[in-house]
Amino acid sequence: MKPLQELVRENIWALKPYSCARDEFKGREAHVFLDANESPYNQEYNRHPDPLQQTLKAKLSRNKGVHPSQIFLGNGSDEAIDLVYRIFCEPNTDNVVAISPTYGMYEVCADINAVEYRKVPLNANYQLDAQKLLAATDSHTKVIWICSPNNPTGNDLDPDSIKHVLTEFDGIVVIDEAYSDFSSCPPFRTQLGSYPNLIVLNTMSKAWASASVRLGMAFASQQIIALFNKVKYPYNINKLTQEYASALLDDSFKVQRWVAQIKEERAHLLPAFRELPVCKEIYPTGANFFLVKVTDAPSIYHYLVDKGIIVRNRNRVEMCEGCLRITVGTPQENNELLSALRQYK
Repeated sequence: MKPLQELVRENIWALKPYSCARDEFKGREAHVFLDANESPYNQEYNRHPDPLQQTLKAKLSRNKGVHPSQIFLGNGSDEAIDLVYRIFCEPNTDNVVAISPTYGMYEVCADINAVEYRKVPLNANYQLDAQKLLAATDSHTKVIWICSPNNPTGNDLDPDSIKHVLTEFDGIVVIDEAYSDFSSCPPFRTQLGSYPNLIVLNTMSKAWASASVRLGMAFASQQIIALFNKVKYPYNINKLTQEYASALLDDSFKVQRWVAQIKEERAHLLPAFRELPVCKEIYPTGANFFLVKVTDAPSIYHYLVDKGIIVRNRNRVEMCEGCLRITVGTPQENNELLSALRQYK
């Protein structure tokens, strides 16, 4: 890995972050707060939230096995994705490399930040070719994007190939592990100490069943997380979200039950789906969804919409032609889907 300063945009490295009123006060107990132009009324919600979410990060640290100083919390994972570009990529100069197909926000954020986005197709088994990924880089490549389990394909990418990229690339490697709780592969966040160029993304939207809360996570070295905290908006996670997430972390066994139930339903749903006349092929999955090639994806998609059942039509996505992406639901939802597809003609 290059020295971190060489990877970071010059203006970001020199940036003096916004100083919150509470950042200037430390070391004593206080009971009268007249520093932040807050209203003295509506006392449960009148104060600004903790800008660094320290109480929540302490709980997450125990749950994820990562030191609090190596955790960034964002307004969904999309905030962390955007910050990667803002911190490391000089607009109209630098580029990033990504597997394809994959999560679309990596490319959208590249376009927003005027950064060239280079796609490297996965192979026929939806696995990455580490050498092709590295061959697509040049002296202006700052970031490589990897998603595992991948979206929309659902499969786990080969860990050894990912490690090869981490070792050989001298820039930043981002591994999006939004779906890792449903996978049997160990998460890469446990290997931060081995790879100083590694950023791992996670979210409360999937396994934690809290998509509406918009709480994403990034795990990285203390030095990289300090850059995230410097560039982010001061109060990016509101108090209600912090309190909700903290309470859910106190009941993590409930989340484990949810994950176990989804994995159990996935195990029942996949063989039943293979028996359907519309099913041509189901691709391996380590996520809470699966990609399936069907006889006529657009027609089947619209048929299901008419039945009030919404799946994702991936027919126009590169390498996913003829495919639908189906999220594992409750037993009742899954049975309704199967019943509808058995009646399709």
